[in-house]
Amino acid sequence: MSDHGDDTGSVLRLEKIVKTFPGVRALDGVDFELRPGEVHALMGENGAGKSTLMKVLAGMYQPDGGRIFIDGLRCTLPTPIAAKEMGVILIHQELSLAEEMTVAENIFLGELPRSRFGFVDWGVLDKRVGDILKMLNVDFGPRTKVNRLSIAKKQMVEIARALTHDAKVVVFDEPTASLTDAEKVVLFDIIGDLQARGVGIVYISHRMEEIFKISDRISILRDGSYRGTLITAETDEDAVTRAMIGRSLDLSRDAGDVARPGDVKLAVEGLSCGSLYQDVSFKLRAGEVLGFYGLVGAGRTEIAETLFGLRRPSAGTVTLNGEAVQITSPAEAIAHGLSLVPESRKEQGLVLGMNCRDNITLPQIDNLTSGPFVSGPQEVAIYEKYRERLEIKAPSWRAMVKNLSGGNQQKIVIGKWLSMKPDVLIVDEPTRGIDVGSKAEIHNLIRELAAQGLAVIVISSEMPEVLRVSDRIAAMHQGRLVTIFERDAVTEDDLIQAISGIGVHAA
Repeated sequence: MSDHGDDTGSVLRLEKIVKTFPGVRALDGVDFELRPGEVHALMGENGAGKSTLMKVLAGMYQPDGGRIFIDGLRCTLPTPIAAKEMGVILIHQELSLAEEMTVAENIFLGELPRSRFGFVDWGVLDKRVGDILKMLNVDFGPRTKVNRLSIAKKQMVEIARALTHDAKVVVFDEPTASLTDAEKVVLFDIIGDLQARGVGIVYISHRMEEIFKISDRISILRDGSYRGTLITAETDEDAVTRAMIGRSLDLSRDAGDVARPGDVKLAVEGLSCGSLYQDVSFKLRAGEVLGFYGLVGAGRTEIAETLFGLRRPSAGTVTLNGEAVQITSPAEAIAHGLSLVPESRKEQGLVLGMNCRDNITLPQIDNLTSGPFVSGPQEVAIYEKYRERLEIKAPSWRAMVKNLSGGNQQKIVIGKWLSMKPDVLIVDEPTRGIDVGSKAEIHNLIRELAAQGLAVIVISSEMPEVLRVSDRIAAMHQGRLVTIFERDAVTEDDLIQAISGIGVHAA
């Protein structure tokens, strides 16, 4: 339902929005305004209230106070369907697809076209979805089952949903977290097309380079409160960071932070896995961080999964602590002193319905049991050790990990694998979906772990990240390890050329 309010030319206006959960005031009188055809970035640390505000807008949460105006009309949005009817489309950060259904069924879920006899009109459905997929330049069709798609392709299905409605406001929540560079170009083209049609875009991302590339204005939330709006062309990253976290960040490496490598912990020679990657060789020493950098699909994650026993190599040898090993399962990898922090913490690294303590102790639960009983005091002691070491911010060990910020969830996953006392720690996309303040904490943690003698592999799609945390950087291109750079002797241009296959030479 709606009634007329003051029309200031905004397609969307949120006034003094309040949302309270038990014990937490998630939104404290937040204002936000969006103009037709603009990209308005919404930024803040994890837990600042960005997603909560957008869920209020999308009808998923009901506000405890404040007013919502769409096209100058004051609206009540009791359900997501009501929000869609008003032209508000939310593309979730967390994928919300029905895995067993087709792409077409997901895109038109609840709104499947019907024949005059009431049956689904598959011809009309395939035609509509086919036209949308052609705009997105994807390599799958309307009848493809969603569970056969990669995370990046599933994200494109989410984006396709926005193109099926007569949208006035489209909210993109971390839309590029899983996309390749080519898919990002397509996404930004789509955003440009939506702007040209007068659609207002709310863009949530922790990636500063994206924000400064496509946004017109930037609004900041901190601790559930509105901290102001900046014109993108008139500000810089440092000003945005200060508004987000209340201080500037020094993201440079300490001049004294120099690797002092010890013994070789991991040696890989001629490792191959079918068409995924071929003939990969490298060594990793105690006390150093080896970064793996490359485009999505270059084979970086697949190498990590092979080392951890999730994939079988087709050729090559792996040596851990001087011993040739054949790892066929994660249990064997752990027994040999190797741990993996996976790419997707929520899908692969955590049990979201369990508490912090149980998540950290899960891999070693067999060692904490006596008969049918688990030693609660031992579990708590392990949790408290890593809570203090990693500075995990949680109300208590009983807190459900699903309620923690992204940065603290990532620390829980890292703590889980550190508690296994590994010799080699592999961290895949360590700061995906994490705000700039938490990102700096994770980077410092990785450097501290190396300084304490751990051998660390970091896989990242972000060049500033891999340059900041690594001592050496392995550049990957189409399943090949192109070369390994010393951090102090590599430029951004060197890395770009290497991962693009320009001037490729063997490592």
